[in-house]
Amino acid sequence: MQTMQRCQGRCATGRIGGLVPAVTPAAQRGLPQRGLQATAVVNAVTNSTTKLPASHLESSKKALEQLKQQAVNRYAGDNKSSIIAIGLTIHNAPVELREKLAVPEAEWPRAIEELCQFPHIEEAAVLSTCNRMELYVVGLSWHRGVREVEEWLSRTSGVPLEELRPYLFLLRDRDATHHLMRVSGGLDSLVMGEGQILAQVRQVYKVGQNCPGFGRHLNGLFKQAITAGKRVRAETSISTGSVSVSSAAVELAQLKLPTHNWADAKVCIIGAGKMSTLLVKHLQSKGCKEVTVLNRSLPRAQALAEEFPEVKFNIHLMPDLMACVEASDVIFAASGSEELLILKDDVAKMSAPSEVVGSKRRFVDISVPRNIAPQINELEHAIVYNVDDLKEVVAANKEGRAQAAAEAEVLIREEQRAFEAWRDSLETVPTIKALRSKAEAIRAAEFEKAVSRLGDGLSKKQLKAVEELSKGIVNKLLHGPMTALRCDGTDPDAVGQTLSNMEALERMFQLSQVDVTQMAGKQ
Repeated sequence: MQTMQRCQGRCATGRIGGLVPAVTPAAQRGLPQRGLQATAVVNAVTNSTTKLPASHLESSKKALEQLKQQAVNRYAGDNKSSIIAIGLTIHNAPVELREKLAVPEAEWPRAIEELCQFPHIEEAAVLSTCNRMELYVVGLSWHRGVREVEEWLSRTSGVPLEELRPYLFLLRDRDATHHLMRVSGGLDSLVMGEGQILAQVRQVYKVGQNCPGFGRHLNGLFKQAITAGKRVRAETSISTGSVSVSSAAVELAQLKLPTHNWADAKVCIIGAGKMSTLLVKHLQSKGCKEVTVLNRSLPRAQALAEEFPEVKFNIHLMPDLMACVEASDVIFAASGSEELLILKDDVAKMSAPSEVVGSKRRFVDISVPRNIAPQINELEHAIVYNVDDLKEVVAANKEGRAQAAAEAEVLIREEQRAFEAWRDSLETVPTIKALRSKAEAIRAAEFEKAVSRLGDGLSKKQLKAVEELSKGIVNKLLHGPMTALRCDGTDPDAVGQTLSNMEALERMFQLSQVDVTQMAGKQ
């Protein structure tokens, strides 16, 4: 939630309630907008039929003044893209909405390809879990890029944009990169410090390696985020103890049992993936000795049983689902199914559980999309909990990890600074190209003049020697400036000096007027 609140302070709004967020100070140097465009934004907000808080309008006006007062380096600024994070999380959107926007991992490459087909989106990445659905894009145009992502989200989910916007968060550049670092570190998770999110961020990076739309900037960002996540868990105590959605689900179910004892309840788990593995792990630690597991394939369920030799497993395939549910008191749903597996009518036909468990059959659905129909709550002898209900369990978890979270924030800031230094170092590439192009254009023109004055008296060997002489002189002269423009991006102070050198060279050689593409064509 701290991230969302921070966005509300730095942007005009943390959600996209009809307002294009204001620009953070860190991102202003790379803005292509001018005062006229910013004025249009404020006017559009003021004239909007949507009534917005006064603080939002005030933020937009401040951003306008900052744009007017800022001396932007036109050559570097107009060509710098924005990193945009947009999506929804368990902190600000109900599961009913999150499941409509959820994108299965197998569909991530398709989503990246579709997003990159928009004219103002260069790169894209998808992070879709049970607690969040977030898109990270590199946009050529900040405002148009956001509009295109909104359009894609609405189209693919089938949710009208006016219904979607109140739940979306929107972050830019430094805020966006900081958010991903916190996500990877487990600081933005429902269960603070949980380790599964780091594996999910790592999977985004892995899938992206085979996607052309997962480009240089996002590749570097996710790589740095993975490093941040590893450091947070290795250098702080934030991940000590049982911290995961699965552990919280087990604790919630145990809390709701009248006797708070797993020996009194028959347990069933739907699915045999990573979430189910964690469920069994925490059930065992809480004293559960026997579980029923249902899965589509037998080998995966058997592999799960082999990991926990001290737990008795009753393995069934999905055709036995209803019989196993009726024979159980607590049912955990953790499958990858995109459809509801258990409906109200299915449960209504079942006999009531024993009085030891309060004559209630408890369903804990940690799947997104959900696998268990919420209408089951209307029945007298059944109750359904979903991932949103886990907040009751994790409140104490956050209090106990406050010190570790503060330490983690320091590490995250260090990794973010390293990423920003690397990204800033990329800004010198266009300057290097422009400087070389201008020098080569001057050299070629002067060489042609010299050849025309000399007439036809020189042999091909002599002409080549003269041309090589001119190239050698240019290369010698450029060596110093080029060295001043190169750095590996690991030292933020060195990057700052390099950017100062870049701006000085742009002014001295008037590189803002150089058309690199046109010169390359002439050459």
